[in-house]
Amino acid sequence: MRLSIFVCLLVLAGLAPDVAARACNAGVVFEDTDGDGTRDRSEPALAGVQVSDGRRIVRTDANGRWSLPLSPDHTVFVIKPASHRFPKGADGLPQFWRHVVRDRQPALRYGGLERQTPRCHDFALLPKTAPAAEPLKVLVFGDPQPKTAVDVDYYARDIVAPIVDAAGGAPAADLGLTLGDVVSDDLSLYPAMNRHTATLRTPWLHVAGNHDLDFDAAGDERSLDTFRRHFGPDTFAWEEAQASFIVLDDVIYQPGAAKPYIGGLREDQFAFLAAYLADLPRDRRLVLAAHIPFFDEAGRETFRRADRERLFELLKPFTNVLLLTAHGHVQRHHRHGPADGWFGAAPLHEYNVGAACGGYWSGLKDAEGIPDSRMSDGTPNGYASARFAADGSYDLRWHVARGGDASMHLHAPQVLRAGAYPGTGVYANVYMGEADSRVEYRVNGGDWQPMRLSDQPDPALRTQNLLDDAAGSLRAYDRLPEAAQTTHLWRGTLPTDLGPGQYLVEVRAFDRWRGEIRSSTSYHLETAAP
Repeated sequence: MRLSIFVCLLVLAGLAPDVAARACNAGVVFEDTDGDGTRDRSEPALAGVQVSDGRRIVRTDANGRWSLPLSPDHTVFVIKPASHRFPKGADGLPQFWRHVVRDRQPALRYGGLERQTPRCHDFALLPKTAPAAEPLKVLVFGDPQPKTAVDVDYYARDIVAPIVDAAGGAPAADLGLTLGDVVSDDLSLYPAMNRHTATLRTPWLHVAGNHDLDFDAAGDERSLDTFRRHFGPDTFAWEEAQASFIVLDDVIYQPGAAKPYIGGLREDQFAFLAAYLADLPRDRRLVLAAHIPFFDEAGRETFRRADRERLFELLKPFTNVLLLTAHGHVQRHHRHGPADGWFGAAPLHEYNVGAACGGYWSGLKDAEGIPDSRMSDGTPNGYASARFAADGSYDLRWHVARGGDASMHLHAPQVLRAGAYPGTGVYANVYMGEADSRVEYRVNGGDWQPMRLSDQPDPALRTQNLLDDAAGSLRAYDRLPEAAQTTHLWRGTLPTDLGPGQYLVEVRAFDRWRGEIRSSTSYHLETAAP
């Protein structure tokens, strides 16, 4: 008895021998029927629930008990079963993890992880009432990336508040994902961001981005300690009836290198993936959420090819996989094939989601004091939504911030000379377009004509770039990004042989998920003396 008391005192002091510490890495998963966070005698234990330390996965026994070996520093978390939900913490985030930090860590500017001695820990789950047959609605935010409290306010008013208003007091969605760069290097902004996101009343998961790093950490191992303190494990799984979600930190910090990070995965992540995927049905809808795209940019290795091939080999047996990434501040789709190391039965779809902050909260402010913020491919800033059906199918949509149901914008001249050489076009930037999208136009109710996919930068954004260049003083706090090549811009030539007058130009595109979408503009033909 005296020895047990002595061991407990040593544990509290962080000095207990390993054999005593290991016994503390255990607990019970139970159904918290009254929601008070504490297990009462009448509350049942939950068997078969998966618990992980980020490398290994165990299932609770008939009494809800779990036990894992105690690593020096790790995070223990529950993989949410589809049948239940997690309670919320004071910050509004789901409570499903506990950090174990046995040794004192070097001080980090933004706090890092505090020392937490090992102890037994129980996890509470709440019963879930949503019918499994209903589609799962998921909100997806890429790169909110505020630099200052001013930018946090833009996020709140431009992105969050309109969604809250539309929900009318109900939860905005069944699940939410932020795909990294929750902030832009200033990690002290995390609490403010959480307060606003929590108003969506939606279970919210966070991916780590390259701007979420502790840049004063000595290496990759401790580079997400502050992120983990606020958001939990950097790699984990989450199950709903309609899909299984895997959140992955795919940012490898390389202090001292020419580029301080590269896309890739760690050995512990591969161990976790192998363990989790081993028992997953091969036809299960599987969604991987990460920050850095899995494809390479402009011929450069921006994601370690060996890691990508290894990941794709693990995913190859699965027939329903969707990849969600961000990072680029553009909107695009990528279909992986053999050139990327994917050898599945069908191309692997990666939706590279546009940024909530768009072009880094830049550009002219509107009447509400919120900047334009469009991205370098011309896509307005906003967010995505996804719906996952019980049969594994899904649909995707881009929502322009405070923009109603806008799905494209057009650019055309206001006036041309009647009879001039027909060398001027109307451009359609179709935000969810892909190379095989059908996009057509017609003039004054004539026949529909195909538009041609264009490799030019978006002319509407290019116009703003030129206005910034010509201005003698700043037009905005930060100018919009320089227009770059986009993957979803189409062009149609405007006829000039119709005689003087005003002409209506209609454009229709056929969205893979929404069906036909339309927009229109007009131009005027005038006569002119030589």
